[in-house]
Amino acid sequence: MDSCTSAAGTAPLGPPAGPEPFPYEIAGAHADLGTVVAMDDWAERTQVPDRHRPGRHLSGATVTRLLGVRGKSWDPAHFADLGPVVAVARQALDHAGLSPRDITTVVVVTCTPYQVMLDQDAFALMRRLGIPDHVPPVQLGAGCGGMARAAAVVSAMRAERALVVAYNITSRVSTGADGTLLPQYAGNTAHPYGRNMWASPALFSDGAAALVLRREADADGVLLYSRDSLSFDGGPGITDPLIHVLGGGGSHPAGTPGADELSAYGMNSPEIRRYYSTGMALNHEALEYARPGYLKEITRLYTHQAHPFLVDAFLSEADIPAELAPGNARAIGNTAAPSTLALLHADLEAGRLVPGDVVCLSVVGSGPERGAFLAPLAVR
Repeated sequence: MDSCTSAAGTAPLGPPAGPEPFPYEIAGAHADLGTVVAMDDWAERTQVPDRHRPGRHLSGATVTRLLGVRGKSWDPAHFADLGPVVAVARQALDHAGLSPRDITTVVVVTCTPYQVMLDQDAFALMRRLGIPDHVPPVQLGAGCGGMARAAAVVSAMRAERALVVAYNITSRVSTGADGTLLPQYAGNTAHPYGRNMWASPALFSDGAAALVLRREADADGVLLYSRDSLSFDGGPGITDPLIHVLGGGGSHPAGTPGADELSAYGMNSPEIRRYYSTGMALNHEALEYARPGYLKEITRLYTHQAHPFLVDAFLSEADIPAELAPGNARAIGNTAAPSTLALLHADLEAGRLVPGDVVCLSVVGSGPERGAFLAPLAVR
C-alpha cells in the first residue's frame, strides 16, 4: 500500500492504517436499552421549540421526517446511576462463564459519564463488580467509534480476558427533571452548532452494553483502527472532531459565562455525513483487502447505527444485503458506542447466532476515528 503524505503533500507520514491480526473470540455480550418510546411521545415530553412557529413545538412526525428516527430508547429514570451498567457487565461475564476475578483488562467506553473527571465511572464500576485491585481502569471518552478504539486498546495490551463496557445516556445530559430539553438544547446562540442543537437529543439515545473478549491463539480475527488525523482517503487528515463539546474544561471552565451552552453536544452535520460515508467505505475496502470475500465468511455485519439514512446509503453503495447487516437506528435512534453490541445481543437472544459463527463490527465516530474487527463467537 502507498504511504500517506502530509497535508502539504510532501514528507511521507507512514503507511495508512491497515488491518492486523486480532486473536480474540467473543466470549460474552449483553445490552440494556431501557424503555423504547414512540417519537410522538418523545416529542411531547421534550418539547423541541419550532423556530418557524414561535411558541409551538415540533411534532414527532416532523422529527421523524427530518431525522428518519421513529422511536427512542429513552429512559432517564432507569439509567439514573451506574446500576444498569454494572448489571449489563455482570450479565456479559455470566455469558462468558467468567467471574470478575478472571478479568485481566477493563475498558470503559462512554461520552456521557456520570462523573466527568478522574475516570470515576470506571473506578466505581470495577469496585462494584469486584474486579481485582491490580487491574487498572481504562476509561475512553469515546463516542460512536468507541468499539474500534476499545478493540485496538485490548489488542495493543495483549489482554488475556477483557471486559469492554459501553454506555451512552443522552437523556440524562439533555433533559431536566420534567423531561423537557435543557435550555442549551432548546435554544443555544453561544455554541457554534447551536442552531440545530435539538437534533442531538433527537438523534442520540440511551443504551448500555458489555462485551467479553478472550485471547485465543487459534482465533483468526482481523482488526482495523485509524484516527485519520494525518491522512484520510488519500488527502489531508481530518482535524474537525465532528461532535463539538467545548465547555466544562480548561478552555471554558464550568461557572464561567457561556460554559453551560458550550457543554452541549453540537453536531457538524456536513462533516459527519462525509466522514461516515467515506469512513465506512474505507473500512469495508480494508477488510476486503485483508480477507477477500469476508462478507461470505461472516454471519453478521454490525455497522454503526449513526443515522437511518446514512446506514441505508452505505449498505446500498457497498451492495451489502440487508439480511446480513441488521439495523436499529430507525427504531431506537443512535446509541453511540453500544449500538453494534445491542444488535449483537439481540441476535444472541433470538438464537440467530451459534458458537463458531464469525461476526464483524464496523464503526466510525467523532474524534474522528473509525475501525472494524472480525471475531468468532464462543458465547456459552
